[in-house]
Amino acid sequence: MARGHRKEGGPRSPIPVCVPSYGEREAALAARAVREGWVTSDGPYVREFEERFSKVVRAAHGVATSSGTAALHVSLAALGIGPGDEVIVPDFTMVACLDTVLYVGATPVFVDVDPHTWTLDPVATEAAITPRTRAIMPVHIYGHPVDMDALRRTARVHDLAVVEDAAEAHGSEFRGVPVGALGDLGCFSFYATKVISTGEGGMVVTRSARLARRTERLHELAYASESRNYRHTEVGFNYRLTDVQAAVGLAQLERLGEFVRHRRRCARLYREAFEGEPSITVQDEASWAKSAYWVFTVVLPGGASLRTRVATELARRGISTRVAFWPLHRQPFGPRLNGSRGAFPVSDRLGQSGLTLPFGNGISEETIRAVADAVRSVVRSVAPGSNGHS
Repeated sequence: MARGHRKEGGPRSPIPVCVPSYGEREAALAARAVREGWVTSDGPYVREFEERFSKVVRAAHGVATSSGTAALHVSLAALGIGPGDEVIVPDFTMVACLDTVLYVGATPVFVDVDPHTWTLDPVATEAAITPRTRAIMPVHIYGHPVDMDALRRTARVHDLAVVEDAAEAHGSEFRGVPVGALGDLGCFSFYATKVISTGEGGMVVTRSARLARRTERLHELAYASESRNYRHTEVGFNYRLTDVQAAVGLAQLERLGEFVRHRRRCARLYREAFEGEPSITVQDEASWAKSAYWVFTVVLPGGASLRTRVATELARRGISTRVAFWPLHRQPFGPRLNGSRGAFPVSDRLGQSGLTLPFGNGISEETIRAVADAVRSVVRSVAPGSNGHS
């Protein structure tokens, strides 16, 4: 039974922000991996997961990692990015993007996002390039693809690498092509809340055999030879995924199409419910994009104060919410990084006013409708100038 539904004879349980979906297939494959003794990263499940996932996103190679953050880190390391280099990242994104640039000793450069899609602004990206820029890290935020044509043109002109952060975008498409293998390296996350999940985990995908070999080597402690003779030629990372996790991932991957279809139906229900509500703004879906909708986030007027009032009232009604990502330039340690060059009005608006609603593979359409009704009711009661209330 999905969480958030009424149990027979009992009260309704709180509706969580993320409602996952795991079944007998996931349990059976994980149990089989354990029974067969494949509990580390040396067995067939990791290799099969890498191969099958790569085919789904139309990449030639895949390297499974312990997390999406690990995937980003080892990708930057594989490109040789380090001290003295700059990496452009969207200001509105998960902090892991910032962290991994710092891990390799490079300088992050923050760029504001598009006001409609909330993804990296190509024009602002072009303006942020300097002689020290080595890479661009586009993030398919909340599952919506970045305008990759524009960014790839910029990257070609300036000879920059593109590290695609597709952590939230399994099943998303840009002009009919799956995201993830549109840059030099693409990174996915299989954290518990993602479109498909292994609990924790990640994947680097690429069309380059050279970069695949480099990533594979670095993510496995940079052994001097395949015999793993405890000799290492350079600093490496222990970023491997286990076979048990990969077994779960294989079962989830079989359901990717089902998950994306359900998420898009649920997103449409939210959109239809909020259409015409002047106090509720949603993320646009561009004509060239197909979003897998990792989450569904609305933007409210009145900033953080009104958002808090709405979230508090929804919580009183048993509906969990979560604030949107906090802009990187406003992270407590952000101002010390010299990544802020100018203003970030769109990121600030999203960070202060964005509210993420219950969503996920296991949520019912009935629950989506009930949440949408509650959100409309609460916003109308507290938002200034909304439908007759002040």
